[in-house]
Amino acid sequence: MDTKESYAVVTGASQGLGKAFAENLAMKNINVILVSLPNQNLKELSQQLEEKYQIKAHYYEVDLSVNENVLKLTEWLNSSFNIHILINNAGLGGTKRFTEASSDYINTILQVNVAATSLITHQLLPNLLRQPKAYILNVSSMAAFSPIGFKTVYPATKTFIHSFSRGLHEELKDTNVFVSVVNPGAMKTNADVCKRIEKQGFWGKMTLLNPDKVASRCIQQLFKKDSVIMVNPISWLVMKIVPIWIKLPLMTQAIKREIEA
Repeated sequence: MDTKESYAVVTGASQGLGKAFAENLAMKNINVILVSLPNQNLKELSQQLEEKYQIKAHYYEVDLSVNENVLKLTEWLNSSFNIHILINNAGLGGTKRFTEASSDYINTILQVNVAATSLITHQLLPNLLRQPKAYILNVSSMAAFSPIGFKTVYPATKTFIHSFSRGLHEELKDTNVFVSVVNPGAMKTNADVCKRIEKQGFWGKMTLLNPDKVASRCIQQLFKKDSVIMVNPISWLVMKIVPIWIKLPLMTQAIKREIEA
């Protein structure tokens, strides 16, 4: 790959796993385009990456919950850059009683996690197909493997991302575009997140991950063409082995403790 003339796009790039992806790619001498909400210090991050790793970095501030915004973003990307890597990392969680959730709350999660990921991938795919080699990495979640009470919408969207990625991988397997999906658990993005997850008890603590390690592992396995990347195999094994009638109430109770705390 001629990484000097092509770019990796990372959504949700301002913090946490997205920021770790951006740094890991820059470290490998890959130019990056960072996408995130406005007022998230994207400009400063882009400048830091350029100065530290001597790569090219661009940024685009946008609310991905609006379809029109997504289309404007992809139009800009397609008209300005050759793209050989797309990392769909942007996503919204949310812990709330469904009866207390607003219609905007529900719609925003669906728009960012499902619609934006699908649209960005669809609009950038012709660009990716033009490159000698190209990669798509979609960030799903361990939540994709079980419904969870008090997080009713989020796991459903991540199940979609997992299924969407596997289907697209199969569809594109005879092309130059390789599609992968990763299913991480909760991550140590900041002190508040760590405290919130730890309130879930043993299950929460067991799945807490370091974003830098997750990003490094993901990029490594993506280039090795691993179609389903597992960064916490113990949690994955538990999720696959334990029947739904056991794990659903257990995980719901853990989230309920988080709400009550």
